[in-house]
Amino acid sequence: MGKPSRNTPMNRKARIEDTLKHTFDPMHLEVVDESHMHSVPAGAESHFKILVVSETFADKTLVARHRLLNRALSGELEGGLHAIALHTWTPDEWFAKGGVAPESPPCQGGSKAG
Repeated sequence: MGKPSRNTPMNRKARIEDTLKHTFDPMHLEVVDESHMHSVPAGAESHFKILVVSETFADKTLVARHRLLNRALSGELEGGLHAIALHTWTPDEWFAKGGVAPESPPCQGGSKAG
């Protein structure tokens, strides 16, 4: 109950959230569509910042954590997801960082068309 049916069309953000919740059982999850900060058409859903706080990441290197997320999101990456800023923390790391995801830097890929 409360969870969308797999047959219900979801936007990319909702699909990412659904995939990560089922894959990592996170203590905390943030998925932020940052496409508006880049030179892409409105509604592109192409650039995301993702923060996943999960025990799954304990005893894993940063590269191993990112590989797990890239694998989980491979369908989205093959289907138009252009860039993801990943923050993959254990609960201890989350609390040590004050429970806040870092801000994303400005886009370096060119000026935003007006």
